[in-house]
Amino acid sequence: MSEPARSTMKIVLVTPEIPGNTGTIGRTCVALDLELILIRPYGFDITDKSVRRAGLDYWKHVRLSEYDDWAAFLTDRAPRRDQLFFFEEFGTGGTVYDPEYPPDAYLVFGRETKGLQPDILSGMEDRCFRLPMRSPHIRSLNLANAATAVIYQAMRAYLR
Repeated sequence: MSEPARSTMKIVLVTPEIPGNTGTIGRTCVALDLELILIRPYGFDITDKSVRRAGLDYWKHVRLSEYDDWAAFLTDRAPRRDQLFFFEEFGTGGTVYDPEYPPDAYLVFGRETKGLQPDILSGMEDRCFRLPMRSPHIRSLNLANAATAVIYQAMRAYLR
């Protein structure tokens, strides 16, 4: 059996607000050897103890890149359209199970209270996906939990 292709996926958090979520997602990035990209402004100081607490002693191993805004990220990284996957509560492109994720995908998540800004999603509606929720009692999932579920689904072909 041949070895699966190596993934160079990246996780992008746009204007994250809760340090514990960022720390937890950073820890997942370390576990899966993924780069974590943060887009400012943040709702916390990146050196905050709560970021490190959620990331435990793994935070020092996070491959972290930071950008002042979405435009700076796009200019520097110049991702292809087919590399970008946006995740929103009401994503119109289908569920996280629908796309085939390339090994160099950017998995993009917005802030906890408002999601991704409309200007980021404009023209990308078909690239915007959601995690299914069956219960009418839940409005949304915690960002760190949702991101982890998405990351493992996206990397499924690369983790065997």
